Amino acid sequence: MLDASHRAAAADLLRLAERDRAPIAPLTRTFPAIDVVDAYEIQLRNVRRRLEQPGVRVRGHKVGLSSEVMQRMMGVDEPDYGHLLSDMVLSEDTPVETGRYCSPRIEVEIGYVLGDSLPGEDCTEEDVLAATEYVVASLELIDSRITDWRIGLADTIADNASSAGVLLGAKRVAPGGLDLADLGVVLHRGDEEIARGRTSAVLGDPTVAVAWLARKVAAFGVRLEAGHVILPGSCTAAVDARPGDEFRAEFEGLGDVSARFV
Repeated sequence: MLDASHRAAAADLLRLAERDRAPIAPLTRTFPAIDVVDAYEIQLRNVRRRLEQPGVRVRGHKVGLSSEVMQRMMGVDEPDYGHLLSDMVLSEDTPVETGRYCSPRIEVEIGYVLGDSLPGEDCTEEDVLAATEYVVASLELIDSRITDWRIGLADTIADNASSAGVLLGAKRVAPGGLDLADLGVVLHRGDEEIARGRTSAVLGDPTVAVAWLARKVAAFGVRLEAGHVILPGSCTAAVDARPGDEFRAEFEGLGDVSARFV
């Protein structure tokens, strides 16, 4: 575990890496004693700093490491999470400036938009569905402020679970009208299909991931509130995003969502 001064130093390194788009060495190498508790405290330190900026607020949360493959790779048995802030919400109508990021990638996800706040430590999947106003096709823009994505668990947690942005599709669907546990999705780059997956890749059912998140953040005195966007995890592997790339993800029953990088 790190002391307060080392947590502050790690947070400063990540903040400057993001500001200057200059990735840093893994925190797990610079601070060998770092653990998961340290990593979440480092994440929160930088989130609080960003919330001091005029107009910036918490827009939601994202779940990471929600597939068995990624959990085995990281040597963990549960997901992690990060914050989505209002300045991270991007528009399909506005090209994404690739140069604003260190090493951007996209992930294909189903987004849950809450109409009511969720309970905390006792939250169930039934609670999630009852509180969800609608679900939406989404793309999460992920980025690593760690050089070449050489991340361990503490690295990605401290780095806001590698989150950088989110784009939401135009179609909104009430959750009761779909089998959210088994929707198919196809990702295209231009006219080429580059990935195909199902929502079942996310803990067997992405609603499970949202309920897990509500219980997890309750331990920090946080609730998932009405109006929040919750991203439960990717249905496909992450894909590198480069200038000139045009992506379109098509979901069964949810329509599509697109992103253009310049």
